[in-house]
Amino acid sequence: MMEHPFIDKADLSEKTLEECQETLSSLTTKINFAYNTGNQPLVNQLQMVIASYRAETNKKLDSKILGYNTKISNLE
Repeated sequence: MMEHPFIDKADLSEKTLEECQETLSSLTTKINFAYNTGNQPLVNQLQMVIASYRAETNKKLDSKILGYNTKISNLE
């Protein structure tokens, strides 16, 4: 899936994991509305924005899991 070209990756990377998840929840509500009203151009735009937020959320989750695994390894 293509990411949205107007989303600033630097600004997005400064958001917390919780902020990204809240935004994804809000975007999901909006894309459902766009689907229900048949607004395909809006659906296309929202899909790209969601892809950008999902990618950033996945990066943050991977980092968090890696940090957790590192702490566990250090305890052994």
